[in-house]
Amino acid sequence: MKAVLYRAFGAARDVLQLEELSAPRPGPGEVLVDVAFSGVNPSDVKARAGARAGVTELPYPAIVPHSDGSGVIRSVGDGVDAGRVGERVWLWNGQWGRAMGTCAEQIALPSEQAVPLPEGVSLETGAVLGIPGLTAAHVVFSGGPVNGRTVLVQGGAGTVGYLAVQLAKWGGARVIATASTGATERLRAAGADAVLDYADPDLAAAVLAANDGAPVDRIVEVEFGANAEVDAAVIAPNGRINAYGSARVMAPVLPFYPLMFKSVTLETALVYLLDATNRQAAIDRVHAALTSGALSCPIQETFDLDATAAAHEAVERGARNGAILVRTGG
Repeated sequence: MKAVLYRAFGAARDVLQLEELSAPRPGPGEVLVDVAFSGVNPSDVKARAGARAGVTELPYPAIVPHSDGSGVIRSVGDGVDAGRVGERVWLWNGQWGRAMGTCAEQIALPSEQAVPLPEGVSLETGAVLGIPGLTAAHVVFSGGPVNGRTVLVQGGAGTVGYLAVQLAKWGGARVIATASTGATERLRAAGADAVLDYADPDLAAAVLAANDGAPVDRIVEVEFGANAEVDAAVIAPNGRINAYGSARVMAPVLPFYPLMFKSVTLETALVYLLDATNRQAAIDRVHAALTSGALSCPIQETFDLDATAAAHEAVERGARNGAILVRTGG
């Protein structure tokens, strides 16, 4: 089979190579999937560049990148229902804790990591559900239902943030999103009741004004370190901040007493490590939102397998209005 891999950290065009590898076989409890699309996420790009915190050496001699993907089950290993053959599925944690990810024509992985796609949902959408979809669902709902509450989505124009806006609105929340000024109409169309400029020097006052002077109940946070002071100022007593990133300020100063005296819950969320209960809850919510027509997963660009380096560069450039995919199937 054809696969893209790297054997050293470095720039995408320097280290990513398209090669012919032996086709994998499903072991006990596994399925073999003919991969149609592989999703490229910022975490995949950082891993290839050697930019993940605390990682100084390549964990495997060669790595096929990417954790997200979609495709069709070709065969199953011992202990897996043979009726799954031919099933359309989306994949999670493809390359987490292992060398072989989804940027290949085939992948063998534990059967629970191949989730049946709801009827009518495209394989392209399926390739976006692993990291962006499950992260968005978890950070919106991990504190319980949001119906009748106000949810602030910091960084609503990013892939996770954009899905979080839609999911929070679907869940019955009043949604306030922050983004660059050019994303306002897009986020309003996604369901945001108010869209604020993240660069506003008095963002806290703008958030409170957008919520009729009241503090917000939940915050979905992409840049906790940079936004910690604003978050502490606008969160309600007994509120919750779910942070899934802090790339700009990786060692943030925590405004502990402003948060403590509001009895705020701070969760740092890493989708790779969701326990089975929380993961299934996120899957169920994503599927329900998709089948009800409340969730759209826009794709900005799809690259062929031999152009995977260009796909990584597209993610690195940022300022996207949708996900980046690699077409791995024929």
